Amino acid sequence: MISDVTKRFIQCHDFLKESGKVRSSRQFALEINYLPQNLNKVLKGERDIPMEPLRSAVEVFRINPTFLYLGEGKMFMRSEQEEHFRLLTVVTDDNNEEKILHVPVPAMAGYAAEVMDPDFVSELPSYRLPGYDFQYGTFRSFDISGDSMIPYLEPGDKVVCRFIEPQDWITNIRDHHVYVIVSRGNVVVKRVVNNLHRHRHLLLISDNKEFKPYRLNVNDIREVWYVKNRITTFDHSRKDQNTALQNQMETMQTAFQKQHEMLKILLEKEKHQNRENHMTYENQGNS
Repeated sequence: MISDVTKRFIQCHDFLKESGKVRSSRQFALEINYLPQNLNKVLKGERDIPMEPLRSAVEVFRINPTFLYLGEGKMFMRSEQEEHFRLLTVVTDDNNEEKILHVPVPAMAGYAAEVMDPDFVSELPSYRLPGYDFQYGTFRSFDISGDSMIPYLEPGDKVVCRFIEPQDWITNIRDHHVYVIVSRGNVVVKRVVNNLHRHRHLLLISDNKEFKPYRLNVNDIREVWYVKNRITTFDHSRKDQNTALQNQMETMQTAFQKQHEMLKILLEKEKHQNRENHMTYENQGNS
C-alpha cells in the first residue's frame, strides 16, 4: 500500500502529462533526476516516491508542498505562495556524507527569512558527531537564547535536532516533547501540543511559566526539528551545589530511618500492651 503523499505525487504527474507540460513520464523522471524505470514502479503503485525526487519535483514543477504532504490547497503553487515554502538544503563532506549545520543566534533571523537559498545555508558552520544516532537522517543544531525554556534549557546551550519531514508532522510530532520550530521570520524552541489533525495548528509552550502558550498555524510552519541532544557549558562551581543536595538527601534519609525505628518501637509497645490486656481479661474471666 503506497502512502497518501505518493498518491498525490502521481496525481501531479498525471496532470502535467495531460496538460502537455511534460511530453512523457520519461521526461518527467529525467527532469527530477530520477530513473524512469523506478518512476514507472511508483506510478504503478509498487513503491513510494523517495524524498529526494519528491523535493526535486517540488522545485522543478512548483508542486504545492501543502497539497503533497497535507492534501490541502491547490496542486501547484502560485507565485505569491512560493515565498512560504523552501526545500531543505544540506551540506555533505568529501565522502558525500551529510554534515550537521549549526545555526547561531546572529544567523537565526536570516535562517528564518531565507527561502530556498543554498548559498546562505552553505555558509553556516558545519560539523559531524560520532555515534550511530547521527549517521542516519538530517540534523541541525541551534543556539538557545532567552530564558523561555529554563530551567531545562538555558541561554548559551545548544540543541542538536533531527529533521521532521512535513508529511510526518501530524503523526510524528509528539505532545509535550521539545522541538525547534522555524516559522515565517522566527526560530523558537518550545514544547509542543500537536493539534494539526483537528485544528491545523501547534500549541507552543514554554517551560518558564512566565511565558504564555500560543498557537502557530500550519501555514506558518516552515521546518520542524526534534530536539535530540543538548550541549551545555560545564559549570565547575556546581560541585558545592551537588554536595549540598546530597547532604540534604542524606539528612532526609536519616530522618526517615529514625521515624521508621520509632514506629517499630511504638508498634512493639502496642503489641505488648495488647498482650497484657488480653491476659488481664482472661484472668478476670477465670475468677
